[in-house]
Amino acid sequence: MKCPYCGANETEVVETRDGEAATRRRRQCQKCGKRFTTYERVENVELIVIKKDGRREKFDRDKLHKGIVRATEKRPVATELIESIVDEIEQELRGKDTTEVSSKTIGNLVLKKLKKIDKVAYIRFASVYLDFGDLADFEKIIEKLT
Repeated sequence: MKCPYCGANETEVVETRDGEAATRRRRQCQKCGKRFTTYERVENVELIVIKKDGRREKFDRDKLHKGIVRATEKRPVATELIESIVDEIEQELRGKDTTEVSSKTIGNLVLKKLKKIDKVAYIRFASVYLDFGDLADFEKIIEKLT
């Protein structure tokens, strides 16, 4: 590791702390004696989402989070639970053998999670995701739930 102060290549790790997202290392330069901190993070492979119309775009965790927040708005669903759902879905997607995933797969995972925690949020998400056109679509999904 190169010293940010003097540019020397000889540095020593003085302390290491493992965190959830990164490993923090305190280093000391062998030449000038100054200390500095570095962080090591695992570089995630970029996920590509294949949309219904065939377009491809980068997976956006925030977009997933916003969709779930919108569906659970004014419902008794804790923020921590929403974060947990987003984490679980992202982890499941990254655990697949491929870096490309269909938007249908993501939508189905969200529906599966919401169905377990809040039926109203499930119906809200389904109405947008499944593109309900009329009242009959709502009736069909409510029948499946009951």
